Amino acid sequence: MKDIEKKINDLVETIHMHNIHYYVYDNPTISDYEYDILVKQLESLEKQFPNLILKNSPTQRVGAKPLSNFKQVKHRIPMLSLSNAMDEDELKSFDKQMIKGLNNDNIEYIGEPKLDGLAVELIYENGFFVKGSTRGNGLIGEDITDNLKTIKNIPLKLNMNFEIPKILEVRGEVFINHKNFINLNKSRLAAGKSIFANPRNCAAGSLRQLDSAITAKRPLEIYCYGLGYIEQKNFKSQNEFLKILFNWGLPVNSEAQVGKGFKFLKKYFNHIQSNRDNLEYDIDGVVFKVNSFDSQKILGARSKSPRWAIAAKLKSVQSTTIIDDIIISVGRTGAITPVAKLKPVNVGGVTVSNATLHNQDEIDKKDIRIGDTVLIQRAGDVIPEVVKVIKEKRTLIQKRYIIPDECPSCQSKIQKLDDEAKARCINYSCYAQLEGRITHFVSKNCMDIDGLGNKIILLLIKNKLITNVSDLYKLKESQISTLDRMGTKSAMNIINAINGSKKTTMSRFLNALGIRNVGEHLSKTLETYFNGDIERLICSDYQQLIQINEIGEIVAQSIIDFFQDSDNIDIINSCFELGVNFIKPEIKSGLLLDKIFVLSGTLNSFTRNEVKNIIIDNGGKISTSVSTKTDFLLIGSNPGSKYIKAQKLNTKIIDENFFKEMIDE
Repeated sequence: MKDIEKKINDLVETIHMHNIHYYVYDNPTISDYEYDILVKQLESLEKQFPNLILKNSPTQRVGAKPLSNFKQVKHRIPMLSLSNAMDEDELKSFDKQMIKGLNNDNIEYIGEPKLDGLAVELIYENGFFVKGSTRGNGLIGEDITDNLKTIKNIPLKLNMNFEIPKILEVRGEVFINHKNFINLNKSRLAAGKSIFANPRNCAAGSLRQLDSAITAKRPLEIYCYGLGYIEQKNFKSQNEFLKILFNWGLPVNSEAQVGKGFKFLKKYFNHIQSNRDNLEYDIDGVVFKVNSFDSQKILGARSKSPRWAIAAKLKSVQSTTIIDDIIISVGRTGAITPVAKLKPVNVGGVTVSNATLHNQDEIDKKDIRIGDTVLIQRAGDVIPEVVKVIKEKRTLIQKRYIIPDECPSCQSKIQKLDDEAKARCINYSCYAQLEGRITHFVSKNCMDIDGLGNKIILLLIKNKLITNVSDLYKLKESQISTLDRMGTKSAMNIINAINGSKKTTMSRFLNALGIRNVGEHLSKTLETYFNGDIERLICSDYQQLIQINEIGEIVAQSIIDFFQDSDNIDIINSCFELGVNFIKPEIKSGLLLDKIFVLSGTLNSFTRNEVKNIIIDNGGKISTSVSTKTDFLLIGSNPGSKYIKAQKLNTKIIDENFFKEMIDE
């Protein structure tokens, strides 16, 4: 038996070293075929002697039972976020602060690309990988050990040919490279599955799978870059630390460079900026750190970020294309938005054919014309917008664009109020507005009327079967069944859905009405405050409204204006006469009854509206600022000044995991 045990141990050790040479050092020492033979030998022995399977065996990268939820992990040393430098002046200011703090006018820095992935922490004890977690809120993360074990370039055992610390906590970024992301989406399409939007979302979602077998199917990688807690080992600099990480078998980014002074900061930033498209992975900036660890200790940290490091943000991904046309989009509130129709172009991995031009002032300021060659970018890497016109390519054929005086949908007059940037169609019966209002009214978070898509809504409008939202409740099956491509069964399903929507809540109905500046969450706030009585809301005045948490002057005036319009009141009354009625909002539990919550930071597990709605549904209240009356500050990643104020006031600070436990109770 001892011979078998030694054979298994030797195979595990050999395969670990081959993995490090292949995935980290990029220097395989045996062929793939020979490697596969070793793995099969190990699998065969482990199958015969399951009691001899080692925890760090390469065969155990997948195999854990699916979890019901993630456990919490408290970081021994907080995983701080970095302050940002948005331009060269802010980078120069950072250098001046370092010079002042260290009394040294030629500081040595290290620069590294800032990967656009998910930050994690790996914990090794005596060289063996024992635990891994997400960054979470910087203080507490989620235990994703089983998922991290599936990432092939994370060694389950460090290279013991070098001195190993007793405990090593190392930080890194998990990502998916461009080639693997494209291939993953191709395979999903072939299997009839939906594709992922971008590599970062895919990486983050993959790491938060409760079933590690799913994570194992995703081509995740990691680069390690930061030191957490460590025992029995000291380093002089970040550069030395990265070199030793590499010796231990942990992957580090080969693009890291060392240099002195602001000249290096500028040169390295420009180098990464110009080579961004040549990298195999997405980045959103460059991280600069004071290289010396002794100097880092002298400089110290702020409450949220270290003083000795900064993230220099790269410019948004940009491309050039031609504006083929400018069209007008009419929103449900009558807002007129000019939209540039572009020759399709790839921007940051997404094909873009439209870009918002916002309003006439924006068009005039940038002197945008049909036929212009323009530089476009995805604002915040999401919404396409025109950055500027490349006037060197302008000819005599381009003409100035002026938003027309008439609405393209109903030919009514377009007006622009002095206090608004946007022009508006003032015809409340405008087809485009009516389509937008009804589409919003029937949507899932409003009246939730299934089966009424845009095409059917347009047919109902064009056939003059509906002129406002209350007309939906007057429709008959015989009217719908005569529409193009509609049958009796489909018509009856729609009528049943309309009738089913009559029993609703005040918050859904308010959200459905489309009051300007009042969405799903504020509708719930109003429902709670007025206890489901819409008549009290309609009769309320400005002073009463601004006393409500989260309702300011602009929102209060929007509500007053809406209910002072007699047409709106007629539509509301008509809905009630046709059978719409409210059920009282149900408080799911008394656990949060009258507890006041404030939110700060970026949440990972919920959207802000989801959290707010959960709190209100369970009897709690939301406030926008921390005070002595605040019961809980719920924080996500990168919490702001509210976090500091809450600490001073001894307010209870909780994270998403704690909040989930409260709700589960």
